[in-house]
Amino acid sequence: MLTSRTFLKRTRAGAVVKVVREHYLRDDIPCGVEFCPLCPIRPGQPLGLEARPSGAASSLCRGPHYLLPDTNLLLHQIDILEDPVIKNVIVLQTVLQEVRSRSAPVYKRIRDVIGNPEKHFYSFTNEHHRETYIEQEQGESSNDRNDRAIRVAVKWYSEHLKKIQNEENEDIQVVFLTNDRNNKEKALEEGITAYTCEEYIKSLIDNPDLVDRLACVSDEGKEIESGKIIFPEHVPLSKLQQGIKSGIYLQGTYRASRDNYLEATVWVHGDGEENKEIIIQGLKHLNRAVHEDIVAVELLAKDEWVAPSSVVLQDDGQNEDDVETEEEKENILKVSVDKNMLRPTGKVVGIIKRNWRPFCGMLSKSQIKEARRHLFTPSDRRIPRIRIETRQADKLEGQRIIVAIDGWPRNSRYPNGHFVKNLGSAGDKETETEVLLLEHDVPHQPFSQNVLSFLPKMPWSITEKDMKHREDLRHLHVCSVDPPGCTDIDDALHCRELENGNLEVGVHIADVSHFIRPGNALDEESAKRGTTVYLCEKRIDMVPELLSSNLCSLRSNVDRLAFSCIWEMNQKADILKTRFTKSIINSKASLTYAEAQMRIDSAALNDDITVSLRGLNKLAKILKKKRIDNGALTLSSPEVRFHMDSETHDPIDLQTKELKETNSMVEEFMLLANVSVAQKIYDEFPEFALLRKHPAPPPSNYDILVKAAKSKNLEIKTDSAKALAESLDKAESPDFPYLNTLLRILTTRCMMQAVYFCSGMDSDFHHYGLASPIYTHFTSPIRRYADIIVHRLLAVAIGADRTYPELMDKHKLADLCKNLNYRHKMAQYAQRASVAFHTQLFFKTKGVVNEDAYILFIRRNAVVVLIPKYGLEGTVFFEEKDKPMPKLHYNSEILASGVPAHLSTETSSNNEPEKKKKKLQQ
Repeated sequence: MLTSRTFLKRTRAGAVVKVVREHYLRDDIPCGVEFCPLCPIRPGQPLGLEARPSGAASSLCRGPHYLLPDTNLLLHQIDILEDPVIKNVIVLQTVLQEVRSRSAPVYKRIRDVIGNPEKHFYSFTNEHHRETYIEQEQGESSNDRNDRAIRVAVKWYSEHLKKIQNEENEDIQVVFLTNDRNNKEKALEEGITAYTCEEYIKSLIDNPDLVDRLACVSDEGKEIESGKIIFPEHVPLSKLQQGIKSGIYLQGTYRASRDNYLEATVWVHGDGEENKEIIIQGLKHLNRAVHEDIVAVELLAKDEWVAPSSVVLQDDGQNEDDVETEEEKENILKVSVDKNMLRPTGKVVGIIKRNWRPFCGMLSKSQIKEARRHLFTPSDRRIPRIRIETRQADKLEGQRIIVAIDGWPRNSRYPNGHFVKNLGSAGDKETETEVLLLEHDVPHQPFSQNVLSFLPKMPWSITEKDMKHREDLRHLHVCSVDPPGCTDIDDALHCRELENGNLEVGVHIADVSHFIRPGNALDEESAKRGTTVYLCEKRIDMVPELLSSNLCSLRSNVDRLAFSCIWEMNQKADILKTRFTKSIINSKASLTYAEAQMRIDSAALNDDITVSLRGLNKLAKILKKKRIDNGALTLSSPEVRFHMDSETHDPIDLQTKELKETNSMVEEFMLLANVSVAQKIYDEFPEFALLRKHPAPPPSNYDILVKAAKSKNLEIKTDSAKALAESLDKAESPDFPYLNTLLRILTTRCMMQAVYFCSGMDSDFHHYGLASPIYTHFTSPIRRYADIIVHRLLAVAIGADRTYPELMDKHKLADLCKNLNYRHKMAQYAQRASVAFHTQLFFKTKGVVNEDAYILFIRRNAVVVLIPKYGLEGTVFFEEKDKPMPKLHYNSEILASGVPAHLSTETSSNNEPEKKKKKLQQ
């Protein structure tokens, strides 16, 4: 059956056109109930509703029943619907469409639940069923029309189910769940069984704990407010948009401070302008924004501008309603500063888009006996504490739990939320690993069967078809050099002398794109994950293990498919020729950095692999000197390596990583290959090359570094990368040998993030840190999806593979780059969090340890110190509990931050505590 609607529409040019919209209706859409005799059987129809609905027993609905939620209930109570107790739910097309347009994360979650056969959720296409489709009436809003469509579908199901008898001849009910008071009243008037979510969940006889997962919202998701008003009212979205358009307000991303819970910055993105940073200080000015929200900000008058805070403030959260204490803390921020340090300052006037997610953390149990309201402390210091109601406080104390925010009323010091899930005991390795993966949004679920179905069938071998467009390089003395225990070997190298006296150098990279073809489920999953994440004890692979540790890994003494970049060089490392080819190689040795170094240094060894390594090492030193002479930076960051107990897998030793010449040797040739490939794909595809750039930091970023060096009577020049590199090389102090390393660590903190981008969407390609005009990532396709795209572009460029539409779409490539940049950043943070946790484990049994620490930054009430031996950084407060606060003199002009400078206290006459003994007790 076909229905159609005709209406007139005015075009931009002013012409009036007639538009006819056709809508097809069908009789053969099944109800989803198993073995329903009234509905047609459709081949491949997914398992839907059980013939006799199972699920939690309810005191309101004694018999078997299906649940049918409306849109707002699904949006706000998704945590309830995901619980294993809730089964046999009908999700209407009307509801799904609304959810999709209003919340992509919730839409994905409900699609996943519908796809889980154990849950028995069924998606009913009511908008195309002849008996459930309705037209919008004149004067009826879209929202009212959709509410009516939902009620019509509920009534249809009730009538349909009356015609079906199950084995016990029981009537099966359809229970309509809605938190909309008007919708519920209309449903009851029409004879529909309807309850609010809270009424139904509280009626579940055997599942009282499920009440904790109810979202704290009223009708249609509005926040419940009463009592004393703390925060200003948010400006409505429509007025915000008008204000942003007229320039009254500015839109940007809200970023809370890790060090001061009463301070945040908003990064304003302007068209064609540089990003502008606005400081927000004080509880009322922060106005209930949460880290990563998109907010509207109103700039304050210039005489109200402030400087970035030099105080470290942590939220004690002792009394959630003690706003007077907050005002006292805000007064600490109000100190006189030099006018040059003042920055644009504003206040949050409204929220454009909430970016709330489920948060991991711990319950801070209320001291009031039998209290149900408690504060939850998130793991991420940038997230405010969350007030939740739970009956399980005793059980959840000492556990890592997940909590979701429901809303933040104006009368509440903290947002309201609800309990979602218990992850396990705090301190447990499995639990803490799960927490850091969730907190950093690392996809870590097992690969689905659909994804695994695209892997090669075993046993696998190289065929004649595989050899097409491929060069046989198995005769070359290729070897790999990697960290100990590495199984995902991306790269291998060779170097040999040619008859003309020049050298042939080859970088051979695993040909992952041969196995992962564009557009299939394996490709989509790899693109979504973006990168492999390396934790201290485990690896979260981007691609399934069959590829990462076997078929793609360039292990020794097995034939492997590769993508090779081969240069002819003279003895001065000048490149004379470059060629790229798909290849087949057979690595002759899989070495660690230490083993490769031992071969290079051993006078007794002169085999082909050792000779090749020596040639590579000699050229690498020349290449590195050229890069540094060109202005490339050599920075520093404290990295540590753990030695694990073979049985308990607990860390038993911890030391900073020691780099050898061979680390630099491999790095130089990987950099060279990446630069060569970048130039090739850009030459071939100037609009569609996936490249990587490192923007030059704005001059203000270097303030920390310049002041730190100045306190030691040293000058750091920052007008170019070359000037910076040269002044860092000269920044030495005979009586403070670690100073240069500290300055390089500080320089790393001044840098911008390197990012992937599409060449057709940008004009600045320069890589500041490497001092290279063009760069990409080609050398690690097992662990980086960007490299797979680069391989595909290069393969098309040399005629070894065919292109596909998405590869030549710069907008899709730009969207892909956005995800890759996000995943890369999150992976780095997850890796650091893993190191921090294992460092804590290491010190757990050590008691008090005395080690040398260096001051990195000085704050008004604390110092941030670095312990080089363990790569550990932490804040040491001057004020200790139950002890008098020492009297301090703080010079904000000199001591904004940096390596130790003059610090005077009444208890010490030391002018310069460069090395400070710090008692570290974890």
